[in-house]
Amino acid sequence: MSNEKSAPQDISGSDRIRTTSECSVASDDGGASNFAGNRQRTTSQTFMVASGLTAASPPKFVSLEEIMQAANGMRDMNLVHQIVVDENFRLEKADPEPNAFQKAIKDTMHKAFWDVLRHELSRDPPSYNQAFTLLEEVKQILLDLLLPQHTKIRQQILEVLDIPLIKQQAEQGILDFKYYANYIISIMAKMCAQIRDEKIQQLRETVDIVGVYKGILETLELMQLDMANFALQIIKPDIINHSVELEREKFTKYLAVQPDGLEHTRRWLLQHIKTSEPVPAAVEYEKFIRTCSKRAFTSACIDLLDWDKSKPYPETFILDEERLYDLQIRTFRLVAIATVMLVTLSNSGPDVESINAFKRLLKDHITILLQNVTADKDLIAVLPNVAEQVINDVKEVQQKHNLPVMGTTQQTMLKELINDIGKEDHKVKLIVKQRVKEFYLDIIESATAAPQKVPTGLTAFQSELTAIAGQFLRIVSHNSTVFCIYYYDIIAAALPKSS
Repeated sequence: MSNEKSAPQDISGSDRIRTTSECSVASDDGGASNFAGNRQRTTSQTFMVASGLTAASPPKFVSLEEIMQAANGMRDMNLVHQIVVDENFRLEKADPEPNAFQKAIKDTMHKAFWDVLRHELSRDPPSYNQAFTLLEEVKQILLDLLLPQHTKIRQQILEVLDIPLIKQQAEQGILDFKYYANYIISIMAKMCAQIRDEKIQQLRETVDIVGVYKGILETLELMQLDMANFALQIIKPDIINHSVELEREKFTKYLAVQPDGLEHTRRWLLQHIKTSEPVPAAVEYEKFIRTCSKRAFTSACIDLLDWDKSKPYPETFILDEERLYDLQIRTFRLVAIATVMLVTLSNSGPDVESINAFKRLLKDHITILLQNVTADKDLIAVLPNVAEQVINDVKEVQQKHNLPVMGTTQQTMLKELINDIGKEDHKVKLIVKQRVKEFYLDIIESATAAPQKVPTGLTAFQSELTAIAGQFLRIVSHNSTVFCIYYYDIIAAALPKSS
């Protein structure tokens, strides 16, 4: 295996959820490390809910307090929890599955609306009943998208999109429906994010009037989501602070109706303590429990990245089950790819191993072949193809650089070595897996955002390692903030009492 050295890798502070400690756990040197966070009360701010938006439905605004009151159980907190633990969380339009019955109904209704509008406008004289409904909807969405300081634009919209006046124009036969479309587009151009400029230009170039208004509604829908996500980023710190308080409250209610609501959490956590440890005197006992709690919690968290899905997750991680499983699969795949690379480079000669372009190519090819691997059985099935690709890549780079090309015996040996990676007790794979786990453990144990050294032999996977570690850190950090009191009590109850 390679003895390459890697520089410490900085896991950005944005990945680490830092709050004043409410359940601080003493570090080994006696200082307090941030094992859990403190809730901070702030003035409730407005939170835009944009889920389930449709062209005819303007965004609804509710206070954060109302969102909390609407949550009726642990899983009802999934949205707020996801905002906290997912740094890249964005609200998106909820569309039915492509083949779903609901989508067929929705598409049929939308088509009927636009067909009626086109039919009415093509009549002689034109009919504007559907058009009035459309203009009213567009007007309301535009007004809802305005900020409080946009008083002049608001007043202008009210004056120009005056529906009673527009109806009078229609009755007199002087209604210019295209004029109002152009006006609406001009207002949208002033209000939209830069990313929507291309959509606005497409609307300006569209000749078909029905197509113009259809595009207007579709673009307004995107602007609603843009505004919702903008508002979400502004109030995200407040959501995080409220989330801790709310999740504790909901979990307390959950425990009140469960005979033993911490059964799986207790079993998961207590695997990582030694009840035989010498217990210090009473004056040091609380510090001792805090230290044991921190050590047991961080070690137990690593288990979550190697979890048997047939077994129940700890109750305190129930909202993160899918996210943790995704990180588990990504870690498994990373270990498999890295192992194949290390085995290949170690058996292809030092000249090949020193060619950086080849290592990048090899990594890309192996990654593509293992992109759907999620378990050992998948790995075993695909490794013969991986071996063939690897040997072809090695032979090509040897020929390209005028190096001795591996013979039949070497090829057979390399195939066998790669196929052996599918074995559960494969030594190189176990070493890689252990190094990856130790890297994750260093990240979540660290009380600061100090750079961490990338494991030896895995510098080619620095970006993948840090991406997984960063997401894992956010989940673990938030969980420790919310549930530290329960972990402390579990450990305290299991360890001998101070004399």
